Amino acid sequence: MRRTSLWVGVTAIVALALTACQPADQPTAELDTSFSVPVEYYTLDNGLRVVLSPDNTAPIVTVAVYYNVGLRLEPRDRTGFAHLFEHMMFQGSENLGKMEFVRLVQEVGGVLNGSTRMDFTNYFEIVPAHKLETMLWAEADRMKGLAITQENLTNQQGVVSNEVKVNVLNQPYGGFPWLDMPQLANTNWYNAHNFYGELSDLEAATLEDVQDFFDTFYAPNNAALAVVGDFDPAEARAWIEQYFGPIAAGPEVPEFDISEPRQEEEKRSSKVDALAPRPALAFAYHTPERNSPEYWAFGLIDQILVQGEDSRLFQRLVQEDGFTAGVGGSMNDLGNMYNYAGPMLWTVSLYHDADVSADDILAAADEVVERIRTEPVDEETLARARTKLKSSLLNSMEGLFGFGRADLLASFALFDDDPSRINRIEDEFAAVTPELILQTAQEYLRPTNRTILTVEPGAAEGGAAAGAGSR
Repeated sequence: MRRTSLWVGVTAIVALALTACQPADQPTAELDTSFSVPVEYYTLDNGLRVVLSPDNTAPIVTVAVYYNVGLRLEPRDRTGFAHLFEHMMFQGSENLGKMEFVRLVQEVGGVLNGSTRMDFTNYFEIVPAHKLETMLWAEADRMKGLAITQENLTNQQGVVSNEVKVNVLNQPYGGFPWLDMPQLANTNWYNAHNFYGELSDLEAATLEDVQDFFDTFYAPNNAALAVVGDFDPAEARAWIEQYFGPIAAGPEVPEFDISEPRQEEEKRSSKVDALAPRPALAFAYHTPERNSPEYWAFGLIDQILVQGEDSRLFQRLVQEDGFTAGVGGSMNDLGNMYNYAGPMLWTVSLYHDADVSADDILAAADEVVERIRTEPVDEETLARARTKLKSSLLNSMEGLFGFGRADLLASFALFDDDPSRINRIEDEFAAVTPELILQTAQEYLRPTNRTILTVEPGAAEGGAAAGAGSR
């Protein structure tokens, strides 16, 4: 769910008012379009990272808790545990029974959710401002002591297993490309295993396994708390200290080596999907290290090549050649280019008719990609890409009643120990030059850094559909 940015709307109204008041022979006044997000950051004695960002635009608050455990940050033989815990966290805690957390939010007209992403699992609530203390108490209650019982475990094992079957195994294009591509393009097991989890691992989980996972990864020293909205920072700090402060830090969190070697040869793979009505194609490139100069340059490359109908791939594959009705792409299929920590893929995907060859589509895409690898982008193209990125950033921050801002703040606290970098993003993109874009494209958009996946509709050999994530 997304909504129009209030910031953009107000700016537009002010701009119209200034123009109307300006004498006809005078130039229009230029508005300052820069932004600054309030950030108050500190760490509790138990290691919990806390970010406060007041905003009295509306009488609501967002509370978001991010744990540094995600789809690839899970032990071997425990695949799917990160996702399993996303479900377990709603099954009750020390002072709240099963689903009572959900009712606390819904009864006051609020919304809540949880999700498992590459490098974190998050939980958030958006409620009327006067319910902030209640939400802080409830989040602390389940961080302190989750209701880990055999009944809850068995129930959620069944729920997750059914979710995999419904959303992936029995769904057209299930897992394409977000689940399939990492398994094909990556080498390191942490980046290349089945993120949804092997059903055998989930079914074999014991209460002891689950308790150990919770004690290790769901401790305050492995988490970040962001509070955004209409609240008094001093009051919020007192409540956070009261409810989260007494929670003991957990054991030292294991470090997973998620580094990915340089890809030296193009990879190709194909899967048969018995439920797919049309062929599909995806190709992916490993992206630069997060926060490097090349990373920021690649963010602009993404805008130039695939974001929006003015993008070069859309113009070529849709408008000129008519190979497909649309082209999608992202530096992070499960989020945005900011809210992840480790190696990532820039993935482009599309669906096409059977009379169109995947090789013909790839040949056209290659021409588009090769252009940005051999010709410096002009200033007009670069300026448009920066404008699109800023618009996307603002929309992201204001999305879901401001949850987008909490997402960035919590991510930057968790991964960088520096949530204030939210206010430096625009400067990073402004520093990117056409020369840096050219150098970045030459290295990261080389053919030997690419993985290609095609999906063929129809029954696989033996009459069974190829499972999601098959290699």
